[in-house]
Amino acid sequence: MNPHAKLISMISIILGSTITMSSNHWALAWIGLEINTLATIPLISKHHHPRAVEASIKYFLIQASASALMLFSSMINAWSTGQWDITQLTNPTASLLLTSAIAMKLGLAPFHFWFPEVLQGTSLTTALLLSTVIKLPPLAILILISQSLSPALLTTLAIASTAVGGWMGLNQTQIRKIMAFSSISHLGWMTAIIIYNPKLTTLTFCLYVLMTTPVFLSMNTTKTTNLPTLLISWTKSPTINASLTMTLLSLAGLPPLSGFLPKWMILQELTIQEMTPLAVAISLLSLLGLFFYLRLMYHATITLPPNTSNHMKAWSTSMSTNTFIAILTSLSITILPVSPMIIPMI
Repeated sequence: MNPHAKLISMISIILGSTITMSSNHWALAWIGLEINTLATIPLISKHHHPRAVEASIKYFLIQASASALMLFSSMINAWSTGQWDITQLTNPTASLLLTSAIAMKLGLAPFHFWFPEVLQGTSLTTALLLSTVIKLPPLAILILISQSLSPALLTTLAIASTAVGGWMGLNQTQIRKIMAFSSISHLGWMTAIIIYNPKLTTLTFCLYVLMTTPVFLSMNTTKTTNLPTLLISWTKSPTINASLTMTLLSLAGLPPLSGFLPKWMILQELTIQEMTPLAVAISLLSLLGLFFYLRLMYHATITLPPNTSNHMKAWSTSMSTNTFIAILTSLSITILPVSPMIIPMI
Protein backbone atom coordinates (compact mmCIF):
# COMPACT_ATOMS: atom_id res chain seq x y z
CA MET A 1 0.00 0.00 0.00
CA ASN A 2 1.23 3.48 -0.83
CA PRO A 3 2.68 5.12 2.33
CA HIS A 4 0.86 8.38 1.57
CA ALA A 5 -2.47 6.56 1.22
CA LYS A 6 -1.83 4.72 4.49
CA LEU A 7 -0.99 8.01 6.21
CA ILE A 8 -4.20 9.62 4.92
CA SER A 9 -6.24 6.64 6.11
CA MET A 10 -4.71 6.71 9.59
CA ILE A 11 -5.19 10.48 9.93
CA SER A 12 -8.79 10.10 8.78
CA ILE A 13 -9.42 7.38 11.38
CA ILE A 14 -8.04 9.61 14.12
CA LEU A 15 -10.08 12.56 12.84
CA GLY A 16 -13.29 10.55 12.57
CA SER A 17 -12.87 9.06 16.04
CA THR A 18 -12.18 12.49 17.54
CA ILE A 19 -15.23 14.04 15.86
CA THR A 20 -17.53 11.25 17.07
CA MET A 21 -16.27 11.17 20.65
CA SER A 22 -16.31 14.96 21.08
CA SER A 23 -19.67 15.75 19.46
CA ASN A 24 -23.03 16.35 21.13
CA HIS A 25 -24.96 16.50 17.85
CA TRP A 26 -26.19 13.34 16.15
CA ALA A 27 -25.20 14.57 12.68
CA LEU A 28 -21.59 15.21 13.72
CA ALA A 29 -21.35 11.80 15.39
CA TRP A 30 -22.69 10.20 12.21
CA ILE A 31 -20.18 12.10 10.06
CA GLY A 32 -17.31 10.91 12.27
CA LEU A 33 -18.42 7.29 11.97
CA GLU A 34 -18.68 7.61 8.18
CA ILE A 35 -15.16 9.05 7.98
CA ASN A 36 -13.94 6.05 9.99
CA THR A 37 -15.69 3.62 7.65
CA LEU A 38 -14.35 5.19 4.46
CA ALA A 39 -10.82 5.36 5.90
CA THR A 40 -10.83 1.72 7.03
CA ILE A 41 -11.93 0.16 3.73
CA PRO A 42 -8.60 0.82 1.91
CA LEU A 43 -6.70 -0.71 4.82
CA ILE A 44 -8.79 -3.89 4.64
CA SER A 45 -8.46 -4.28 0.86
CA LYS A 46 -4.81 -3.21 0.56
CA HIS A 47 -3.59 -6.73 -0.33
CA HIS A 48 -5.67 -6.90 -3.55
CA HIS A 49 -6.64 -10.47 -2.70
CA PRO A 50 -10.16 -11.80 -3.41
CA ARG A 51 -10.67 -12.55 0.29
CA ALA A 52 -9.57 -9.02 1.21
CA VAL A 53 -11.94 -7.49 -1.34
CA GLU A 54 -14.76 -9.68 -0.04
CA ALA A 55 -13.99 -8.57 3.53
CA SER A 56 -13.99 -4.90 2.55
CA ILE A 57 -17.36 -5.24 0.79
CA LYS A 58 -18.87 -7.00 3.82
CA TYR A 59 -17.48 -4.31 6.12
CA PHE A 60 -18.83 -1.52 3.93
CA LEU A 61 -22.33 -3.01 3.67
CA ILE A 62 -22.66 -3.63 7.42
CA GLN A 63 -21.26 -0.24 8.41
CA ALA A 64 -23.43 1.58 5.85
CA SER A 65 -26.54 -0.23 7.07
CA ALA A 66 -25.71 0.54 10.70
CA SER A 67 -25.04 4.22 9.89
CA ALA A 68 -28.33 4.52 8.02
CA LEU A 69 -30.16 2.91 10.95
CA MET A 70 -28.41 5.26 13.36
CA LEU A 71 -29.34 8.32 11.29
CA PHE A 72 -32.94 7.10 11.05
CA SER A 73 -33.18 6.62 14.82
CA SER A 74 -31.76 10.08 15.49
CA MET A 75 -34.31 11.60 13.11
CA ILE A 76 -37.12 9.79 14.95
CA ASN A 77 -35.84 11.14 18.25
CA ALA A 78 -35.48 14.65 16.83
CA TRP A 79 -39.02 14.46 15.43
CA SER A 80 -40.46 13.56 18.85
CA THR A 81 -38.26 15.76 21.08
CA GLY A 82 -37.31 18.64 18.78
CA GLN A 83 -33.57 18.40 19.50
CA TRP A 84 -30.48 16.64 18.16
CA ASP A 85 -28.59 16.29 21.44
CA ILE A 86 -27.04 12.83 21.85
CA THR A 87 -27.75 12.66 25.57
CA GLN A 88 -31.48 13.43 25.09
CA LEU A 89 -32.56 10.06 23.75
CA THR A 90 -36.08 9.69 25.13
CA ASN A 91 -38.07 8.04 22.33
CA PRO A 92 -38.32 4.24 22.94
CA THR A 93 -38.34 3.37 19.23
CA ALA A 94 -35.30 5.54 18.58
CA SER A 95 -33.51 3.95 21.54
CA LEU A 96 -34.21 0.45 20.22
CA LEU A 97 -33.05 1.27 16.68
CA LEU A 98 -29.94 3.07 17.91
CA THR A 99 -28.97 0.18 20.19
CA SER A 100 -29.29 -2.17 17.22
CA ALA A 101 -27.18 0.13 15.03
CA ILE A 102 -24.40 0.40 17.63
CA ALA A 103 -24.54 -3.38 18.16
CA MET A 104 -24.01 -3.86 14.42
CA LYS A 105 -21.02 -1.51 14.42
CA LEU A 106 -19.46 -3.17 17.46
CA GLY A 107 -20.19 -6.71 16.33
CA LEU A 108 -22.38 -7.67 19.28
CA ALA A 109 -24.47 -10.82 18.96
CA PRO A 110 -26.77 -11.40 17.14
CA PHE A 111 -25.18 -8.85 14.73
CA HIS A 112 -21.75 -10.48 15.01
CA PHE A 113 -21.75 -12.50 11.76
CA TRP A 114 -19.64 -10.02 9.77
CA PHE A 115 -16.81 -9.48 12.26
CA PRO A 116 -14.95 -12.85 12.13
CA GLU A 117 -15.19 -12.95 8.33
CA VAL A 118 -13.80 -9.44 7.95
CA LEU A 119 -10.92 -10.13 10.33
CA GLN A 120 -10.10 -13.36 8.51
CA GLY A 121 -9.88 -11.51 5.19
CA THR A 122 -7.37 -8.89 6.27
CA SER A 123 -3.87 -8.69 7.77
CA LEU A 124 -3.07 -9.05 11.47
CA THR A 125 -2.27 -5.35 11.88
CA THR A 126 -5.54 -4.26 10.27
CA ALA A 127 -7.36 -6.88 12.35
CA LEU A 128 -5.84 -5.28 15.44
CA LEU A 129 -7.10 -1.89 14.24
CA LEU A 130 -10.62 -3.27 13.69
CA SER A 131 -10.62 -4.93 17.12
CA THR A 132 -9.50 -1.88 19.08
CA VAL A 133 -9.45 1.63 17.59
CA ILE A 134 -12.46 1.26 15.29
CA LYS A 135 -14.65 0.07 18.19
CA LEU A 136 -13.89 3.13 20.31
CA PRO A 137 -16.29 5.70 18.68
CA PRO A 138 -19.40 3.43 18.74
CA LEU A 139 -18.61 2.44 22.32
CA ALA A 140 -18.25 6.12 23.26
CA ILE A 141 -21.74 6.81 21.86
CA LEU A 142 -23.11 3.83 23.77
CA ILE A 143 -21.59 5.20 26.99
CA LEU A 144 -23.09 8.65 26.37
CA ILE A 145 -26.61 7.28 25.94
CA SER A 146 -26.28 4.44 28.47
CA GLN A 147 -28.80 5.96 30.89
CA SER A 148 -31.46 6.06 28.14
CA LEU A 149 -31.10 2.44 27.01
CA SER A 150 -33.23 -0.55 27.91
CA PRO A 151 -31.61 -2.70 30.64
CA ALA A 152 -33.40 -5.81 29.40
CA LEU A 153 -32.13 -5.32 25.84
CA LEU A 154 -28.54 -4.72 26.95
CA THR A 155 -28.67 -7.73 29.26
CA THR A 156 -29.85 -9.89 26.36
CA LEU A 157 -27.08 -8.56 24.10
CA ALA A 158 -24.49 -9.15 26.84
CA ILE A 159 -25.48 -12.77 27.49
CA ALA A 160 -25.80 -13.52 23.75
CA SER A 161 -22.40 -11.99 22.96
CA THR A 162 -20.64 -13.82 25.79
CA ALA A 163 -22.26 -17.11 24.73
CA VAL A 164 -21.54 -16.67 21.00
CA GLY A 165 -17.99 -15.45 21.61
CA GLY A 166 -17.19 -18.51 23.71
CA TRP A 167 -19.16 -21.15 21.83
CA MET A 168 -18.20 -20.20 18.27
CA GLY A 169 -14.52 -19.90 19.12
CA LEU A 170 -14.22 -23.50 20.25
CA ASN A 171 -13.79 -25.19 16.86
CA GLN A 172 -11.77 -22.47 15.10
CA THR A 173 -8.25 -23.04 13.78
CA GLN A 174 -7.63 -19.54 12.37
CA ILE A 175 -6.05 -17.12 14.84
CA ARG A 176 -7.89 -14.07 13.53
CA LYS A 177 -11.29 -15.74 13.89
CA ILE A 178 -10.44 -16.85 17.42
CA MET A 179 -9.47 -13.30 18.33
CA ALA A 180 -12.67 -12.02 16.70
CA PHE A 181 -14.82 -14.24 18.90
CA SER A 182 -12.67 -13.21 21.86
CA SER A 183 -13.52 -9.58 21.07
CA ILE A 184 -17.25 -10.42 20.88
CA SER A 185 -17.08 -12.11 24.27
CA HIS A 186 -15.28 -9.17 25.90
CA LEU A 187 -17.80 -6.74 24.41
CA GLY A 188 -20.50 -8.78 26.12
CA TRP A 189 -18.86 -8.07 29.48
CA MET A 190 -18.67 -4.35 28.66
CA THR A 191 -22.33 -4.26 27.61
CA ALA A 192 -23.42 -6.00 30.82
CA ILE A 193 -22.05 -3.24 33.05
CA ILE A 194 -22.47 -0.14 30.86
CA ILE A 195 -25.76 1.01 32.44
CA TYR A 196 -24.62 0.62 36.03
CA ASN A 197 -21.04 1.91 35.76
CA PRO A 198 -19.90 3.44 32.45
CA LYS A 199 -16.44 4.19 33.88
CA LEU A 200 -15.95 0.49 34.46
CA THR A 201 -16.82 -0.14 30.81
CA THR A 202 -14.12 2.34 29.79
CA LEU A 203 -11.58 0.64 32.06
CA THR A 204 -12.50 -2.79 30.67
CA PHE A 205 -12.07 -1.57 27.10
CA CYS A 206 -8.70 0.02 27.86
CA LEU A 207 -7.42 -3.17 29.49
CA TYR A 208 -8.79 -5.23 26.60
CA VAL A 209 -6.85 -3.06 24.13
CA LEU A 210 -3.76 -3.37 26.32
CA MET A 211 -4.00 -7.18 26.32
CA THR A 212 -5.06 -7.67 22.70
CA THR A 213 -2.40 -5.45 21.14
CA PRO A 214 0.64 -7.57 22.18
CA VAL A 215 -1.17 -10.75 21.06
CA PHE A 216 -1.70 -9.43 17.53
CA LEU A 217 1.76 -7.85 17.35
CA SER A 218 3.46 -11.02 18.59
CA MET A 219 1.65 -13.15 16.03
CA ASN A 220 2.43 -10.63 13.31
CA THR A 221 6.12 -10.76 14.26
CA THR A 222 6.24 -14.55 14.08
CA LYS A 223 3.92 -14.66 11.01
CA THR A 224 1.41 -16.84 12.85
CA THR A 225 -2.07 -17.03 11.32
CA ASN A 226 -3.39 -20.47 12.31
CA LEU A 227 -2.82 -23.28 14.79
CA PRO A 228 -0.36 -25.32 12.62
CA THR A 229 1.96 -22.31 12.34
CA LEU A 230 1.47 -21.55 16.04
CA LEU A 231 2.90 -25.02 16.77
CA ILE A 232 6.32 -24.00 15.41
CA SER A 233 6.26 -20.32 16.40
CA TRP A 234 8.64 -21.04 19.28
CA THR A 235 11.38 -21.81 16.73
CA LYS A 236 11.21 -18.23 15.44
CA SER A 237 11.26 -16.36 18.75
CA PRO A 238 11.08 -18.34 22.02
CA THR A 239 10.87 -15.17 24.10
CA ILE A 240 7.89 -13.76 22.22
CA ASN A 241 6.23 -17.17 22.28
CA ALA A 242 6.64 -17.46 26.06
CA SER A 243 5.26 -13.97 26.69
CA LEU A 244 2.38 -14.72 24.32
CA THR A 245 1.22 -17.58 26.55
CA MET A 246 1.07 -15.29 29.59
CA THR A 247 -0.83 -12.64 27.63
CA LEU A 248 -3.37 -15.22 26.48
CA LEU A 249 -3.94 -16.31 30.08
CA SER A 250 -4.41 -12.67 31.05
CA LEU A 251 -6.89 -12.23 28.21
CA ALA A 252 -8.77 -15.24 29.58
CA GLY A 253 -9.15 -13.42 32.91
CA LEU A 254 -7.16 -15.75 35.16
CA PRO A 255 -5.71 -14.38 38.42
CA PRO A 256 -3.23 -12.96 39.29
CA LEU A 257 -2.89 -11.44 35.81
CA SER A 258 -4.24 -8.09 34.61
CA GLY A 259 -7.24 -9.55 32.77
CA PHE A 260 -8.74 -10.71 36.06
CA LEU A 261 -9.19 -7.10 37.27
CA PRO A 262 -12.05 -5.97 34.96
CA LYS A 263 -13.99 -9.24 35.31
CA TRP A 264 -13.60 -9.17 39.07
CA MET A 265 -14.85 -5.57 39.26
CA ILE A 266 -17.74 -6.22 36.84
CA LEU A 267 -18.95 -9.21 38.84
CA GLN A 268 -18.67 -7.19 42.04
CA GLU A 269 -20.65 -4.27 40.58
CA LEU A 270 -23.35 -6.56 39.17
CA THR A 271 -23.73 -8.18 42.58
CA ILE A 272 -24.08 -4.78 44.23
CA GLN A 273 -26.76 -3.83 41.68
CA GLU A 274 -28.66 -7.06 42.54
CA MET A 275 -27.95 -8.53 39.10
CA THR A 276 -26.52 -11.77 40.46
CA PRO A 277 -28.17 -14.01 37.78
CA LEU A 278 -26.48 -11.96 35.03
CA ALA A 279 -23.14 -12.16 36.86
CA VAL A 280 -23.44 -15.93 37.20
CA ALA A 281 -24.47 -16.34 33.55
CA ILE A 282 -21.59 -14.38 32.00
CA SER A 283 -19.03 -15.87 34.39
CA LEU A 284 -20.10 -19.42 33.46
CA LEU A 285 -20.17 -18.58 29.75
CA SER A 286 -16.66 -17.15 29.99
CA LEU A 287 -15.44 -20.68 30.73
CA LEU A 288 -16.06 -21.46 27.06
CA GLY A 289 -13.62 -18.72 26.11
CA LEU A 290 -11.14 -20.02 28.66
CA PHE A 291 -11.06 -23.33 26.77
CA PHE A 292 -9.85 -21.88 23.46
CA TYR A 293 -7.38 -19.57 25.22
CA LEU A 294 -5.87 -22.66 26.86
CA ARG A 295 -5.96 -24.36 23.48
CA LEU A 296 -3.95 -21.52 21.96
CA MET A 297 -1.51 -21.64 24.87
CA TYR A 298 -1.12 -25.41 24.46
CA HIS A 299 -0.33 -25.04 20.77
CA ALA A 300 2.12 -22.24 21.50
CA THR A 301 4.07 -24.23 24.10
CA ILE A 302 4.18 -27.68 22.50
CA THR A 303 7.56 -28.39 20.91
CA LEU A 304 6.79 -30.01 17.56
CA PRO A 305 3.63 -31.47 16.03
CA PRO A 306 3.40 -35.19 16.90
CA ASN A 307 2.36 -36.16 13.37
CA THR A 308 3.99 -35.71 9.99
CA SER A 309 3.11 -32.36 8.46
CA ASN A 310 3.46 -31.09 4.92
CA HIS A 311 4.60 -27.58 5.79
CA MET A 312 8.27 -26.68 6.18
CA LYS A 313 9.71 -25.90 9.58
CA ALA A 314 10.66 -22.22 9.63
CA TRP A 315 13.70 -22.21 11.90
CA SER A 316 14.79 -18.65 12.61
CA THR A 317 16.49 -17.52 15.83
CA SER A 318 17.87 -14.18 14.61
CA MET A 319 14.64 -12.24 14.98
CA SER A 320 15.11 -8.75 16.42
CA THR A 321 13.65 -7.88 19.82
CA ASN A 322 10.56 -5.67 19.82
CA THR A 323 10.63 -3.32 22.83
CA PHE A 324 7.06 -2.15 22.26
CA ILE A 325 5.73 -5.71 22.48
CA ALA A 326 7.77 -6.29 25.64
CA ILE A 327 6.35 -3.19 27.34
CA LEU A 328 2.74 -4.00 26.41
CA THR A 329 3.15 -7.62 27.47
CA SER A 330 4.54 -6.57 30.84
CA LEU A 331 1.62 -4.22 31.41
CA SER A 332 -0.93 -6.79 30.29
CA ILE A 333 0.12 -9.24 33.01
CA THR A 334 1.18 -7.03 35.95
CA ILE A 335 -1.57 -4.43 36.51
CA LEU A 336 -3.56 -6.41 39.10
CA PRO A 337 -1.23 -5.52 42.04
CA VAL A 338 -1.95 -1.79 41.50
CA SER A 339 -5.72 -2.34 41.47
CA PRO A 340 -6.16 -0.64 44.91
CA MET A 341 -5.17 2.61 43.18
CA ILE A 342 -7.52 2.01 40.24
CA ILE A 343 -10.65 1.01 42.16
CA PRO A 344 -11.21 4.41 43.88
CA MET A 345 -11.29 6.11 40.45
CA ILE A 346 -14.19 3.86 39.41
